[in-house]
Amino acid sequence: MATLLERARRILPGLWAGWLLCVGLLATPAPFALLAGAEAGRVVARMLAQEAYTSLALGIVLLVLERLVARRAAVAGRGSQFSLGMALALGAVFCTVAGYFAVQPMLAGARAGQGALSFGQLHAVSAAFFVAKVGLVVALAWRAAGPAGAVPVAATRRPSS
Repeated sequence: MATLLERARRILPGLWAGWLLCVGLLATPAPFALLAGAEAGRVVARMLAQEAYTSLALGIVLLVLERLVARRAAVAGRGSQFSLGMALALGAVFCTVAGYFAVQPMLAGARAGQGALSFGQLHAVSAAFFVAKVGLVVALAWRAAGPAGAVPVAATRRPSS
């Protein structure tokens, strides 16, 4: 069972990073090349909704898996119960919640001229959260792709006496 969890912890970040890069670089620009502006916007909004819920689920699963690894390392005396992997997963979940569930609903109001920020400004904030999430997930995938027997960097610190 532990081997299966470790394999999932190592493969899921790479799959998630691929999913995000596919959505960001291929799927969202394509409708704007083929459809009218409003129709393309609806298609992209649907894709981004699916991406947000997928990211939320993957982020929570990876957070739990990273927590299990950190707890095992702490029990073995090789680090704390909070790891870099957990921080990366938490950061990606935060970017999803802030970028999609907080900023995205304000876009419709901004398009109608309501609110303090314009549509373009809110779109830039939302895109910045997406880019930050991609960076965090790529870092998580890079870290997970390390050698199988490697001890995480945070776990190599010795307690000072």
